[in-house]
Amino acid sequence: MAKTRELCKDIRDKIVDLHKAGMGYRTIGKQLGEKATTVGAISRKWKRFKMTVNHPRSGAPCKISPRGSLMIMRKVRDQPRTTWQDLVDDLKRAGTTVSKKTISNTLRRHGLKSCSARKDPLLKPAHVQARLKFANDHLDDPEEEWEKVMWSDETKIELFVLNSTRSVFGGRRRMSTTPRTQIPDVKHGGGNIILWG
Repeated sequence: MAKTRELCKDIRDKIVDLHKAGMGYRTIGKQLGEKATTVGAISRKWKRFKMTVNHPRSGAPCKISPRGSLMIMRKVRDQPRTTWQDLVDDLKRAGTTVSKKTISNTLRRHGLKSCSARKDPLLKPAHVQARLKFANDHLDDPEEEWEKVMWSDETKIELFVLNSTRSVFGGRRRMSTTPRTQIPDVKHGGGNIILWG
């Protein structure tokens, strides 16, 4: 958000003096070339606090500039599976040193949060089309036909790289179903389990 123009102390003091003399907000605004709402705000501040200067603002200034925030948001939108450390390193290369917590707060202010990535079977487009064709072919099968089917599956699921939870960034519920926010897993290794149903 752009910084608004602030009136100098001399003009604020003039507004207060003219208001003390009994002039209205619109009259003072026309005389000094300011809006009546601005004149009213300064007059009310003087009545309440007996001062015309701005109060010191609480809290530390933001460490990440607006440009840095845009850079972070762009990276997260393009690569939802990026890590906190990647974002910290990107800002460090740009000349800003911040902690992971600072980046987390910045993303949360923009409506993004970190959530666990969904694990999805690694399917090629041909696999997807075959599954879709099977579903469409048997869409209208009666329930009695499905009662005759015995289902079995042998499964062993591990992640490609590491067997742990990975995080992705997202602010909308539908993002969890897009391939960019899912981690593919494959069946390999020992200790397979056969399921019958």
